[in-house]
Amino acid sequence: MKTRNLLPVVLTLFLFGACTPKISEETAKTEQAEQPAPPPPPKEEVKLSPCPKFSDAPFPEEASDNYVLYRDFLKVGDWNRAFQLWQKVYAVAPAADGQRNTVYADGIRFYEYFISQSTDSLQKEAYVDTIFMIYDEIDRCYPEGGYILARKAFDFYYKYPQRSTPKKTYELFKQSIDMDGLNTHDFVLNPFSALLTDLYGSGEIGKEEAFKYQNIVRDVLAKGLKECKGKACDRWNIIAEYAPVRLEYFETVEGFYPCSYYMDKYYPEFLENPEDCDIVREVYSRLKWGGCSESDEKFRELIRIGNQNCRPEPGPAEIAYQLLKEAKYSESISAFERAIEEEKDAEKKSNYALTVAKIYQVHLRNFPRARTWALRAADMRGGWGEPYMLIARLYASSGPLCGPGTGWDSQIVTWPAIDMWNRAKSVDPSVAAEANKWIARYSQYMPNREDVFIRTLKAGDRYFVPCWIQEWTTIRTAD
Repeated sequence: MKTRNLLPVVLTLFLFGACTPKISEETAKTEQAEQPAPPPPPKEEVKLSPCPKFSDAPFPEEASDNYVLYRDFLKVGDWNRAFQLWQKVYAVAPAADGQRNTVYADGIRFYEYFISQSTDSLQKEAYVDTIFMIYDEIDRCYPEGGYILARKAFDFYYKYPQRSTPKKTYELFKQSIDMDGLNTHDFVLNPFSALLTDLYGSGEIGKEEAFKYQNIVRDVLAKGLKECKGKACDRWNIIAEYAPVRLEYFETVEGFYPCSYYMDKYYPEFLENPEDCDIVREVYSRLKWGGCSESDEKFRELIRIGNQNCRPEPGPAEIAYQLLKEAKYSESISAFERAIEEEKDAEKKSNYALTVAKIYQVHLRNFPRARTWALRAADMRGGWGEPYMLIARLYASSGPLCGPGTGWDSQIVTWPAIDMWNRAKSVDPSVAAEANKWIARYSQYMPNREDVFIRTLKAGDRYFVPCWIQEWTTIRTAD
């Protein structure tokens, strides 16, 4: 491919003092022809971009025609002819009609395409320079709060990470959020949530800042879900499956969230499953971790049910369960390890091991350790499908950890998850109904045939899933 000239024309702004066109509204009709018509409403001014428009071009009709033509060529994938005409439009009327940034946006689209087609690293870097220069032009000609800051940060995070550091990218997103508040653009939330948790974990941002911005993310998401319409809701629903999961990391930080957070989120689980002792213990532990008082009326009811139905049998694990209730997770794991060594009954030993797996999964958010203990539990008791069900849930919920919440990297985790659900029901028919339910649900989230094809892969091939999963699986498609 021939090297393109990078924005060969330097734009000159003019006609700043010119009057903007007016739009007249139709005057109201009178009920009787003989009555005089009321005065027309005030004329409404349309605010146009100050940058060169079709009307400012030496030959306005030619500029407008070239705009229509290059966009038609784009629609049919004729990139070269489209680009040639785009250059002509960009040279004289980059602001188009003064009401839309389409010419600038298409310029970014062109140069992203050239990057995908080029093998010359220096040329690619030059194209990226051009893209960011166009972003600056958009911000000058069509300013829209923190939009351009967010777009730059998005590109740094997903497309050009070598050009920034996580902290610098985070700061760009943060500036955008500070400017836009509850009107923050939807595409900001997923990468910002990932950076927020990662940078807090590495000690690069403090608790007060992390708490402030995770609250903003949740508020923006709630507003988006409430107000979205049509296809926009699909984007917000994807974010709802990703950002809150990333932010759950802060639940592992003692004192980060107040009691009300844990009460609102986990107490309903107890109300729905008051006879499930695993749920009772988990909710008790969550509330204890969150600093809730046992004198609270709801907490007292949870304790009453737990004491009535869920007292552990006297034995090696009694102390371990008590430590788990008290939210002393590391001490509880050590106590369960001692209980496993002392216990003679294989079924009890395997239950203890699976409980350790759940502590790592739910409370410590350490998925690799959770898998290790689930496999130990399976080894201790043959024909038991529950450990594999847990591992499948770990894999299926890893989309936000292994990718942006949507797209290839987040979708391929469904393959090893389905492998594990199939394994669970193959060794334990009693879990088949539940396994089939989850397989049916997650099969729709697998990559489609086009996503597989463009990567020169095909259904049935073996594929290695990276991230923390590190498993070989079989490629499947959702269609």
